[in-house]
Amino acid sequence: MKAGWEMKRLGDVCQTGSGGTPLKSKREYYDGGIIPWLLSGEVGQGEVLETKNFISKKGLENSSAKIFPVNTVLVAMYGATAGQVGILRFEAATNQAICGIFPHKCFVPEFLFYFFLSEKDELVAQAAGNAQPNISQFKIKNTFVPVSPLPEQQRIVALLDEAFTAIATARANAEKNLKNARALFDSHLNAVFSRRGEGWVENKLVSLTSKIGSGATPRGGGESYKMEGTSLIRSLNVHDTGFRYSKLAFLDDGQADGLSNVIVQPGDVLLNITGASVARCCIVPDDVLPARVNQHVSIIRPIASKLDSDFLHYLLISKCYKDQLLQTGAEGGATRQAITKAQIQDFTVRYPADRGEQQSIVSKLDALRKETQHLESIYQKKIEALDVLKKSILHQAFTGEL
Repeated sequence: MKAGWEMKRLGDVCQTGSGGTPLKSKREYYDGGIIPWLLSGEVGQGEVLETKNFISKKGLENSSAKIFPVNTVLVAMYGATAGQVGILRFEAATNQAICGIFPHKCFVPEFLFYFFLSEKDELVAQAAGNAQPNISQFKIKNTFVPVSPLPEQQRIVALLDEAFTAIATARANAEKNLKNARALFDSHLNAVFSRRGEGWVENKLVSLTSKIGSGATPRGGGESYKMEGTSLIRSLNVHDTGFRYSKLAFLDDGQADGLSNVIVQPGDVLLNITGASVARCCIVPDDVLPARVNQHVSIIRPIASKLDSDFLHYLLISKCYKDQLLQTGAEGGATRQAITKAQIQDFTVRYPADRGEQQSIVSKLDALRKETQHLESIYQKKIEALDVLKKSILHQAFTGEL
């Protein structure tokens, strides 16, 4: 620890507090409200400048909500945003999922903000809770914070501001390049399949496939899945960018036999046909076979002499055909998107009659995809490196090394 620094419990140095939520059934607590009221999801990493929510004076007086002053450091305590830290730049009340650390003469507010940003991973890792993290105000109050001279705090904040601004600029550029790399492939893919090339013909999938069909979930649902056996492919495994192995389910022989009508074969094209992931598509990888599909995934098996599987996959994920599938899905269900077997059979595609030309197109798309994936990997690694750099700089700042 640097000379002149002390470690103290936050609760021994600063006052903290949390907010509250007025009864939702009392409309007078909200209607015509002019008091800003922050939700935990609105606590971003940095300055908190506004909220979309307001409560009335009655709502404030009849709940545990309280007004936090300007420069209060906010820590989100519950849910998906737990650990997020911000600095309040206007007077506002909050809900109970936010802990406020009130301004104190011992601290530059930005110094505390950066400190709790450096502690985010630790707080979340120790958070209690079942489905989502739950950081208690008690835990925040018992966090030991460095107390250093105000000029030293101001110096560190200035260095961190400069470093984080530069990192944010570099990260934005890397994210833009990553997006452009993906857009390059998507644009070329759409150009290939939106044209009417010479020698291209048009047919419905029913005349180009030997099988179109989906499966079912075995009785007992997720609790009946096994640790090994026959793969059960679900919609969460099927992505346009490829098959996702995470959370792949398995069936025993009896369960697999019950789905013998949806045995997946090498080269099968898999299409999600229900829910938010409708129209996502990939080719089954050989290493997950033997496999079955559940009711949310359809097998599309092209007749090899007519249509190449890889060509069909690229066709179905191109924007022009994806849009058609999404429109079909929107028409297929009253409460959720769904594509029926009949709609897939009736789906019209355009393709070169010469299968050799199909494979030539696939080869060119494979090469472009490989190159863009290489670029994506470079930019993704740069983004990850910048995030690691931020953590390293924060660590140095609060161990007296900066």
